[in-house]
Amino acid sequence: MEPRERSAFVSAYTKVLTNAWSDDNYVTKLEQNPRNTLAEQGLELPANATVRIVRAIGGDPDLEAQVTLWEAGKTTGVYELRVPSSPQIEDRELSEADLEAVAGGDNTYCCCCCPCCTCT
Repeated sequence: MEPRERSAFVSAYTKVLTNAWSDDNYVTKLEQNPRNTLAEQGLELPANATVRIVRAIGGDPDLEAQVTLWEAGKTTGVYELRVPSSPQIEDRELSEADLEAVAGGDNTYCCCCCPCCTCT
């Protein structure tokens, strides 16, 4: 997929995910009429293509895998779009080092490349 086409796909895919995670009616619409719902976001499909919306996703989310699956649809005629039921976010606890950095304890940052730098 060329960069411009990839960028357009990622943008449209992001809109689909955002809508799906915030509106149950959108999910119903996506599942009942995926072709038209995706077209509303700019994801036009060939007339003979099949759309498969996958809601149950195992493992970590992977944007590159999604791009590859979507691109494979050009060859197979089956366009797969992974739309997890909820945002896939990391839920681990922060380490002491993470907490210190967030609280301003990380003094390794230097802004020397900034014109308004006060450290010189």
